[in-house]
Amino acid sequence: MKFVDEATIIVEAGNGGNGCLSFRREKYVPKGGPDGGDGGDGGSVYLEASDSLNTLVDYQFQRKHKAPGGEQGSGRNCTGTKGEDLILPVPVGTTVVDVDTHEVLGDLTRIGQRLKVAQGGFHGLGNTRFKSSINRAPRQTSKGSEGELRNLRLELKVLADVGLLGLPNAGKSTFIRSVSAATPKVADYPFTTLVPNLGVVSVQAHQSFVIADIPGLIEGAAEGAGLGVRFLRHLVRTRLLLHLVDVAPYDGSSPAHAVNVIAHELEKFSETLASRDRWLVLNKVDMVPEEDREAHCQAIVDELGWQGPVFRISALSGEGTKPLTQAVMRWIEERAEEEAENPEVAEQEAARRRRMDEEARAGVEEERRARRAAREAAGDDDDFDDDDDYDVEVVYVKD
Repeated sequence: MKFVDEATIIVEAGNGGNGCLSFRREKYVPKGGPDGGDGGDGGSVYLEASDSLNTLVDYQFQRKHKAPGGEQGSGRNCTGTKGEDLILPVPVGTTVVDVDTHEVLGDLTRIGQRLKVAQGGFHGLGNTRFKSSINRAPRQTSKGSEGELRNLRLELKVLADVGLLGLPNAGKSTFIRSVSAATPKVADYPFTTLVPNLGVVSVQAHQSFVIADIPGLIEGAAEGAGLGVRFLRHLVRTRLLLHLVDVAPYDGSSPAHAVNVIAHELEKFSETLASRDRWLVLNKVDMVPEEDREAHCQAIVDELGWQGPVFRISALSGEGTKPLTQAVMRWIEERAEEEAENPEVAEQEAARRRRMDEEARAGVEEERRARRAAREAAGDDDDFDDDDDYDVEVVYVKD
């Protein structure tokens, strides 16, 4: 299945039916008067969050969606049939943006949540409506109004509490396999992960959180290097970032430099996202001799001048992963309690997410412009389609 996290569609609501011009014609009933009925209302277009979908691939092939219009009224004061509403299912976590006005119409974050994106046309009036004491035989009717037509951009962002950051082969997929039931592909080459993966981490009974693994970043990702930064948008909804770094890279590169590369790309993508709470997770500590392990890890922390929480783990063996997940669970619960007790904190969090959404949208667009410019400079005339690059299977794991 293709993983498509963005699609542009056209939605058109149905037009309202016209009113009818009719007079009662019946034997032995002279001058029966007007009996033209109203038209029917046009159908509206709704988007509905569904848990049966995890990609927007369907909307890449069918881009135009139109609701049926209302029928015209008829004699004997018969009202036209109303157009049936068109309901389009989308994955949970879809943001809807008007392409023409750049207005965010809504965010579908709950199963079954509906959003009206195009209002159906209002019905026309039959000539019966215009009857009065001074106009006994009106010949006026009104036409039904047109339904709304909108160009929409659908943006899918996975719903997770915690997001993983790191260079390719930092061990992010191995970590999510170690702490959850998710089974993303793991291999000894870069960019094994091509799409986001979700896993549910169960700390103990009735205590769990969702963790998201995204493809690794490399230096220059904001300008289109590697897989770019488009998948960073999936971290916008997270509350906490875990920055994984390989403490013993096979090429002998500096782990501290690897951390700074990711931090720099993150800041270029979204300053608000870069200011999120971020914990440093030193992975693959089992590759360092035990007698040198503490000094080696401390040297990395000192070189970075890191002030936040630091955890030392081996995702492959599971060493140190349990204390990390327990600390994450406590942090999430504390934040949730704080927001529940203090509405101002909740409002600040909502405002922060709106800023991240705006910055993420601008960051993805900037990356696309950079890619297009690079292709044009190389003399490549092929159409650039960023939504058609990932023909891979997507697995979303629920506990």
